[in-house]
Amino acid sequence: MISRRAFSSSALAGFTAAALPALSRPSPALAKEAPVFDPTPQYVRIKKEFLPGEILILTRSFYLYFVTEKRKAIRYGVGVGKAGLEFTGSATIQRKKEWPSWRPTQEMIERSPRSYGRFADNSYVQPGGPDNPLGARALYLYQNGVDTYFRIHGTTQPETIGSSASNGCIRMLNEHVTDLYNRVPIGTKVTVL
Repeated sequence: MISRRAFSSSALAGFTAAALPALSRPSPALAKEAPVFDPTPQYVRIKKEFLPGEILILTRSFYLYFVTEKRKAIRYGVGVGKAGLEFTGSATIQRKKEWPSWRPTQEMIERSPRSYGRFADNSYVQPGGPDNPLGARALYLYQNGVDTYFRIHGTTQPETIGSSASNGCIRMLNEHVTDLYNRVPIGTKVTVL
């Protein structure tokens, strides 16, 4: 009768010694893991061209940076607009609201009647509160004194942070947007890339 150890040794005898290390070595393509997205606010370094008090949003990496001092910023994880709905460019925060009310734009109602049908053919505005899609706080973005209808706001869908899921607005976890809201004044410059 052949023992288990003898069988295992004889089964491996057909492999060359050079073949075994290649099986355990990670492929070069897999050797470097992609950085893990972390929405937790963190102090980070930032390029010197961004001035203290400005907000920079990098939509491809799903991060918002609030510049606190030269070359330093607080980085927050965000959710951004779906393809074709995203905002890019510069704007200014002209309004701030705690527990904001909300109504989808006419374009949103037409684009997603199943989601927003209750707003069709009426003037209903959803009051602020924990069930409101804008969450705990909203920062309203304006260009040349005109409302863009894009916002930096909280969300009732925290699972969308780190993805392209909104109708164009920048979503943050409610506790993070509350922190940012308390830090930024009216007139803050916002650059979205």
